[in-house]
Amino acid sequence: MTVYVDDVLTSLLGFCCFFGTIKFIKFIRFNKSLIIFVQTLKYVTKDIISFSFMFSIVFMSFLALFYLLFNSNIESCSSLLSTSQMLFEITLMSFDATDFTGADPFLGPFCFSIFIIIVVFICLSMFMSILNDGFHHVELNSIEDQQILSYMLKKFLNWTHLRRPNVEETYEIRDSRMHSQYVDPIENFPDKIDQLLEALDRVY
Repeated sequence: MTVYVDDVLTSLLGFCCFFGTIKFIKFIRFNKSLIIFVQTLKYVTKDIISFSFMFSIVFMSFLALFYLLFNSNIESCSSLLSTSQMLFEITLMSFDATDFTGADPFLGPFCFSIFIIIVVFICLSMFMSILNDGFHHVELNSIEDQQILSYMLKKFLNWTHLRRPNVEETYEIRDSRMHSQYVDPIENFPDKIDQLLEALDRVY
């Protein structure tokens, strides 16, 4: 009983450490790459969930197929857990095809080829397409937080003289100062009209 409780507490501690570490993302949320990553995951969440259901059905179908066909001939298919592990390794392109050939000269290579075509080529291509579409959508949108941070950082460096402004920034600063000293008369025209009308009201 004590060992079981210790295992449960260790598992809970692992989850707490995981979620606690994930929260550190908030401290670096102004990083451009991280913002794109988070926004991409938010954008493709629904598509990923739909894809996960579809992939689970396909994977469970192949799991049943490989387990029922090769459980007595291939050691890695002796149980459902080991069969699923083997299929995941095949998905990651880590496999030994000679086991299937030795188990059955026709069904082995045939089932293996179908799994490679459907899961590795089609399903993984769909998954990458979903992520790629979300990435391009997020990349095209303007990232305001990154722009705000860049503006604040640039102003701070200029204020502390840690960074010298370039020629364009120098002209912008000079123009803003000139504009603050000499206001365009056209901008004051509505105020002058209001003052004129008030003066006419006082006279009449």
